Amino acid sequence: MPKIHGMHDSDRIRVGIGGWTYEPWRDNFYPKGLPHGKELEYASRQLTAIEVNGTYYSTMKPATFAKWRDETPDGFVFSLKAHRFATTRKQLATAGEPIQRFIHSGLAELGPKLGPILWQLMPVHRFEPGDLEAFLQLLPKEVAGLPLRHVMDVRHESFACEEYLALARRYGAHRL
Repeated sequence: MPKIHGMHDSDRIRVGIGGWTYEPWRDNFYPKGLPHGKELEYASRQLTAIEVNGTYYSTMKPATFAKWRDETPDGFVFSLKAHRFATTRKQLATAGEPIQRFIHSGLAELGPKLGPILWQLMPVHRFEPGDLEAFLQLLPKEVAGLPLRHVMDVRHESFACEEYLALARRYGAHRL
């Protein structure tokens, strides 16, 4: 994508998908006979971003992030869904240890290909300003010198209020 004068990389519009390993995509999105091990390489050349859902369920190794980095072209980014142990809890303010474990699991291996980190809350998790602010304060601004961008994926109707938007904006966790 050509760079527009004055446009920052974070201002770019990206086209992506959630994940890349799906049986129904084989022989239609992916060319017939493409080896499964080449799906990320192929998808990353058709799109500009992929959201990784696997990081929500499993802790990846630094070597995995490095492999993804090496299989994708320059300018490509991964949006990582934060591990569920950090977000599927009654009180988000208690998530310090799982947040740190996730952030330091090797994400920095992606280098400039590390896009936003998506913090997905449970659909039943209600907006509680004090708890959410304490959680947002736990989110680090960088890892290994790499700036981090955080995005909230809130799904309970109680978040549909100006107070939530103001809080998310204050911590820079309101948009990609």
